[in-house]
Amino acid sequence: MSEIDQDRQIGPVTVGEIRGQAEALSDEVIALRRAFHRNPELGMEEFETAATVAAFLRALGIEVTESVATTGVIGLLRGAQDGPTVALRADMDALPMDEDTGVEYASCVQGKMHSCGHDAHTACLMGTAKALVELTDCGRTLKGNVKFLFQPAEEGPGGAEPMLAEGAFEDPVVDAVFGLHVSVEHAVGTVGSRSGVITAAADEARIEIIGSGGHGAHPHKSVDSVIVAAQALTALQTIVSREVSPADAAVITVGRIEGGYRNNIIAPNVKMETTIRSLSDETRDMLQDRIEGILSGITGAMRADYRLDYQRGYPPLENDREMVDLFFDTASVLLGPSAVLDIPEPSMGAEDFAYFARAVPGCFFRLGVHNAEKGLGVYPNHNPKFDIDEGGLVTGVTVMTGVALAYLSRES
Repeated sequence: MSEIDQDRQIGPVTVGEIRGQAEALSDEVIALRRAFHRNPELGMEEFETAATVAAFLRALGIEVTESVATTGVIGLLRGAQDGPTVALRADMDALPMDEDTGVEYASCVQGKMHSCGHDAHTACLMGTAKALVELTDCGRTLKGNVKFLFQPAEEGPGGAEPMLAEGAFEDPVVDAVFGLHVSVEHAVGTVGSRSGVITAAADEARIEIIGSGGHGAHPHKSVDSVIVAAQALTALQTIVSREVSPADAAVITVGRIEGGYRNNIIAPNVKMETTIRSLSDETRDMLQDRIEGILSGITGAMRADYRLDYQRGYPPLENDREMVDLFFDTASVLLGPSAVLDIPEPSMGAEDFAYFARAVPGCFFRLGVHNAEKGLGVYPNHNPKFDIDEGGLVTGVTVMTGVALAYLSRES
C-alpha cells in the first residue's frame, strides 16, 4: 500500500476514490459474473446476456443501442464537457463444451461453458460502467465520452468487425480503445501488457490431396494420396523452420487428417485441416503463398492434385505505444508498480479486438486471475476445469475505470 498515493488525481477523482468504488462493487460484479457463468451463450446467440447488459446500463442512465451485429450492445456515457471519446470493450460469448469444475455456479446448459473468461470480461465492464457513472455524477464532471462495447462471438465467427461495420466507432467518433482478457499465467491482483504485437493472426487451411485409388497390392496402378499427403505434411513444417526468420514466430499445425477406407485400399484422397499463426502481415502473406507453392509442387511431382481452401481469420493485434504507456502509467498509480507487468513476448493465440485496435489507437491488456493456493486460475483457457480467482474482477474494474478517466483527462 505504500506504493499507492491515494490522493493522486486521475481526471476529476482521486486514486482512492477509484479503488474504493471498485471495491464497493466487488460483490455485485462477482454475482454478475456467476450469473453469466451459469447461463452461457455461444457466439451470435448471446440474447439473454445482451438483454441483461442493456437493462443494467439503462438503469444507470447510460444511452443504450442494442442488436448491434446481431447481439452486440453499445452503451454511451456522455460527458457534460466537450472532449474525446474512449471505448472500452468486453466479449460475451461462451464455448461449445461441457464444464467439469464442480463449483456451485457451474454452467446449467449442457454443451456450453464460459471456459475463456468472457463472463468475467462482461461483468468487469458492467462494473466499470457503474463506477464511472458514480464517480462522474453520471458524466457531469466528465470531459468527453465513454463508449462501452459488449461484443458477440469473439470465439467465432467474430463480432468486432461487424460491430465496426454497423457504426460502433461513430456518433460520436471513437478516438481510442481499451480491452482486457483474463490470464491464468499472471497472479491475481496484477495486470500486464506490451507495446506492439500482443496476439497473432489466426488463419486456417482445408487441404484435399487428390490421388487415384486402387488395390493396396498394386500401388503402381494408383496414385497414393496418403503418401503424397505425408510428403506435403512434412514439407509444410519446413516453412516455419527454414523460411521464417528465427527472430520472428509462426505456427503451422495440421490438427486433423483423414483418408482411406481399410488396410488394402489405396486412398483416392486425404483431407487435412490446419491452423496458421503469424505476427505480421508480411509473414502472414508469405505463409499463404508458400503453402500453396508446396502443395502445387509436391502434388505435381507425384502425379496428384490438390484443393486448397485458405481462410483468413483475425489479424495480428498490435498495441499502440502511446496507449500502452498510458495503461502502464495509470495501472502503476492505481495498483503500485510491482503489480504491473511488461509482457516480454506476444501470444500465438488470436483476438478479434485486433480490428478495434486497427481502427483507432488501442491497448489490450492481461488481467491476472491465477491463485495457486486457492486452486483457481490453474487450468488453461478452453479447459473444462477452467475457473478464475474472482478477486481479479476488482482489479479489472479499477484499471478499466482508471484508464478511461486518464485518457479523457490527457493534455491535448
